[in-house]
Amino acid sequence: MNTVIVGKTGNMELLLVALLAEGHVLIEDVPGVGKTLMAKSLAASIGGSFKRLQFTPDLLPSDVTGFNIYNRQTGKFQFQPGPVLSNVLLADEINRTVPRTQSSLLESMEERQVTVDGETIPLPRPFFVIATQNPIELEGTFPLPEAQLDRFLLKVHLDYPDREEEMAILKRFQASDPLEEMEAVANPAQITRMQSARAKIRVSSPIRAYVTDIVRSTRDHPLLWIGASPRSTLGLLRASQALAALRGREYVLPDDVKNLVRPVLTHRLILTERERVRGESTEGILQEIVERVPVPPEIDA
Repeated sequence: MNTVIVGKTGNMELLLVALLAEGHVLIEDVPGVGKTLMAKSLAASIGGSFKRLQFTPDLLPSDVTGFNIYNRQTGKFQFQPGPVLSNVLLADEINRTVPRTQSSLLESMEERQVTVDGETIPLPRPFFVIATQNPIELEGTFPLPEAQLDRFLLKVHLDYPDREEEMAILKRFQASDPLEEMEAVANPAQITRMQSARAKIRVSSPIRAYVTDIVRSTRDHPLLWIGASPRSTLGLLRASQALAALRGREYVLPDDVKNLVRPVLTHRLILTERERVRGESTEGILQEIVERVPVPPEIDA
């Protein structure tokens, strides 16, 4: 991925964390900062099937999941698979379509299956959704439902590159597109084995208590209307295991948890109406919670 993307090492690591933790990623920022390019480069590097779906206001749920079409030659209905039946699905500008179509991804993201006309079809493994969205302040966007936001393990923000990085981008893409020269360095079977290995990363009792205390602290915070769900607790634990594995360890440290609190929890919290008007941020609240919750003094098996 580094042969295509300039900088953004931390963001690329977060994508790999989500992949190993069997989660999904929501990438948000203004147009043109490399959201789609990052998703394509990851998909190209891990092999398997890749589909890109451009979300538009007239997109239908069947355009995502697939549909049955009548075959005159056989006299039977034949299933036409949608782009969701792939190893990596790039849901580009997901918040430019209506909530009904956005919600068509819920079953796929959570249960790794789709149901069309009463028939349930399992999705390939691994199944990884990388969704990109523009900030909701931009014209023509529809906010994602809270239920769907909770299905994304991580939310990643891409900032503008600094001056040196932007000059490096010009040099790298001046003559050709390096994405076209990328070759896969893995295959779906290897990724599935990596996900199984991630699940074996040791998590001590103090670490489990630390994760639980952080998430529970969001539920009774006076500035939050809705705190993080139990799905968030499990997601933070799995993401911490994945980060530990990527950094060459067989056990989770408190720093793994700390590094992932913001990308795992920020998009799951809803401020009170008063705090939204005052311009309070969920990032600031999470920082205050992390500083307040005691860090485990020791690590045991």
